[in-house]
Amino acid sequence: METAAIFHRPDSEYAYLYKANEMHIRLRTKKGDAAQVNIISGDPYLHGTKKWYLDHVPMKLIASTDIHDYWMIAIGAEFKRLSYGFHVIGTDSLEVFYGDRGVFPFEEKYLEEANTFFRMPYFQEIDRFKSPDWVKETVWYQIFPERFANGDTSNDPEGTLPWGSKEHPTRDDFYGGDLQGVIDHLDYLVDLGINGIYFCPIFRATSNHKYDTTDYFEIDPDFGDKETFKKLVDEAHKRGIRIMLDAVFNHMGMLSYQWEDVIENEADSKYADWFHIHQFPVKLDDSLTTDELENVGEVPYDTFAFTGHMPKLNTANREVQDYLLEIAAYWIREFDIDAWRLDVANEVDHHFWKRFYQVTTDLKEDFYILGEIWHSSQSWLQGDEFHAVMNYAFTETIEDYFMKKKISASKMVAGLNEQLMLYRQQTNEVMFNVLDSHDTARILSISKGNKDIVKSSLAFTFMQNGSPCIYYGTEIGMDGFDDPDCRKCMVWDEAQQDLNMLAFTKELIAFRKEHQQNLSYGELNWFDVRDNEEVVGLKRTLGEETLIAYFNQGEQDLELVLDNIPEIVIGHLTFSDNRLLSIKQNGFVVFKIN
Repeated sequence: METAAIFHRPDSEYAYLYKANEMHIRLRTKKGDAAQVNIISGDPYLHGTKKWYLDHVPMKLIASTDIHDYWMIAIGAEFKRLSYGFHVIGTDSLEVFYGDRGVFPFEEKYLEEANTFFRMPYFQEIDRFKSPDWVKETVWYQIFPERFANGDTSNDPEGTLPWGSKEHPTRDDFYGGDLQGVIDHLDYLVDLGINGIYFCPIFRATSNHKYDTTDYFEIDPDFGDKETFKKLVDEAHKRGIRIMLDAVFNHMGMLSYQWEDVIENEADSKYADWFHIHQFPVKLDDSLTTDELENVGEVPYDTFAFTGHMPKLNTANREVQDYLLEIAAYWIREFDIDAWRLDVANEVDHHFWKRFYQVTTDLKEDFYILGEIWHSSQSWLQGDEFHAVMNYAFTETIEDYFMKKKISASKMVAGLNEQLMLYRQQTNEVMFNVLDSHDTARILSISKGNKDIVKSSLAFTFMQNGSPCIYYGTEIGMDGFDDPDCRKCMVWDEAQQDLNMLAFTKELIAFRKEHQQNLSYGELNWFDVRDNEEVVGLKRTLGEETLIAYFNQGEQDLELVLDNIPEIVIGHLTFSDNRLLSIKQNGFVVFKIN
């Protein structure tokens, strides 16, 4: 047994309070190295008198990756404090004790030392990571406001093009999408099954995407006004739909009054320290086009990426913090929004996000905070900054298997397990799972137009922990490559919609809602993974209900001989004949057993 591979870290995703008196403890070992892992635990003040270190309880192998196994146990403590260590038995019969001081031979003389054990000093309820329960029940729909629907032509910007008139929109195109257009189609979203809307930015800005904010306290006039937005929120809430807005706090637009003051007054501007400026002047050439500004290269101030029209904010400045926090509070307090999505969240300091968390959750206890982070995000997900991140690393693994054919079935499962083990269970339950967005090519284009693959990948995603999101138009078969092509106008002409995909999406969302408890809290078991046949079989079990799913990405039909005809919950390219269940290439089936 390779003892150097044994790993645990207290007060982290390896040891955390899941419920008020339920602690989850995980241990990592080298894949295939440990035959059994037992936990040894008890009250730290009773170590010598009760001698609880002589009692061992087996842990469960819950996940494996290419290189590691993960073991877990849920455990309580009578006095809300716990000392614990691990008895690891190798497949080679070697037995060791692993605790706070490292690895020792499994001998009683080492167990007798109280300080060799890890500690949870006290079950502090105030420190427990709490995620909003309503998010687990939510199926999101992402709207790029400029391209969803034009409900009020009176606010169309100058040069507005006829709706959908270009097959491939450019960065400078405007089509007149607005908030009234969303209000007009709320019942469409209800019929689809949606109960959460994620809006790309709606605040005053010059671009069509609005990520170059000029005034955070105003609705962009191209989209409407505050009265219209208030009506939208109220009408959405009446229909049971939550509202999440996009906060762009990493940078501002170059036409914001703060940046214009810096251009005019340079070092004497009262806003000079609001940004990261290296030298003056900072004014750019007025003749630069939008595309040139998007990749302007090196300038005398920090920016988002190399976009010269988006100067980066100095969030370490107390004035900047107070300004942004008032914005965060204003839209909750005045309009009752339910969530903030935080743009480029990983490039803003932790100190600011901790203040942000306190301000927003003080106003609304079940407020949802979602960070845009595309990589491992443990440091933001400790319970005092974000509840979740846009789970790109998780869903890209699904895309790599189903759509891009880059990895095997077992590699996908290993990748998904690795992501799940990065975070606490309550975090995984509210992760934001999106297969495409305004920042990526659409899944139909990634799938090279194969709608069977799209259906299978969506169904697979909807079966995972987290809160799934549909990018506007996916439900009717819209395509599009990378930005700006992924931001086409929503197709409202039914003759041009894929009504079969629409019906499937409704069925899939209904499936998710009906089995949400199992899909959020149920035990996940990858029980049948075949690389040669490209088959993935998984189970989700909660109480007496078990959902069994098979996904066939192989070239041959997958044939399952079952003792009884199962209750098929949802499926695609699946056929049953007596006890034979057949799944064609790119098909899937989910059935229930009790």
